Amino acid sequence: MHRLNAEGLTATLDVLGEDVADPNAVRRVRDRYLDLIERIAASGAQTNLSLKVSALGLTFDRDEAQANFERILDAAHERLADPFVRIDMEGYALLEPTLAFFESLWPRRRNTGPVLQAYLHRTPADVERMVELGARVRLCKGAYHEPRDLAVRGHEAVQSRFMACAVQLLRGGPYPAIATHDPELIAAIRDVAPSLGRGKDDFEFQLLYGVRPDLQRRLVQAGYRVRVYVPFGTHWARYFRRRMLERRENLMFALRSFAGGT
Repeated sequence: MHRLNAEGLTATLDVLGEDVADPNAVRRVRDRYLDLIERIAASGAQTNLSLKVSALGLTFDRDEAQANFERILDAAHERLADPFVRIDMEGYALLEPTLAFFESLWPRRRNTGPVLQAYLHRTPADVERMVELGARVRLCKGAYHEPRDLAVRGHEAVQSRFMACAVQLLRGGPYPAIATHDPELIAAIRDVAPSLGRGKDDFEFQLLYGVRPDLQRRLVQAGYRVRVYVPFGTHWARYFRRRMLERRENLMFALRSFAGGT
């Protein structure tokens, strides 16, 4: 982590895991995040956290998931220089429960915000809602294989949708996170951001650990804020499969990441 920080990059750490159905396993996930917060605080690393709320019990005990998440949010707020905890988005079946979960916390817990997936048909409306709330959003293309009635398909259609949603966020959202490795989209964001009143410190690019590190460093050298998404842990199978379906070039990223750790 300190190596990334030394190169001008910040990070977000994600303990891999989702759809946890055992209460004891849920508590282990919670405790791992609480331990991670203490380790970050002790090390002084410039990083925040990402997590999936299904790993905290959302699919079988919403109250338990909320209690677990609030403990993590409180600990991050008390101990970390950057106390933000990102709620990662999951498959479509969990989209509405995840956003409802976020909105229920938002009035009293402001150190969190969701991920939105640009390829979904509903995402422009979700972006509008998050902008209205004043929530910080990470925008990504989308890593789940959703049917055509739920998501746009094809390179050009996804590119167009991503750009439109990015413009929505840059126009009105607080400190958007633009998560893409696509040089074409990154160049377009760099071109349009000034016309929307965004300086280089008013948003950040996010890229996966090990994917296009040269691009990450060029963006830092150009004065942009860049955050590296660092997944780790033993529950890697689903994550690995999604990344392979999303883009086959991610194969080498995943192999390097899981072999080398953080």
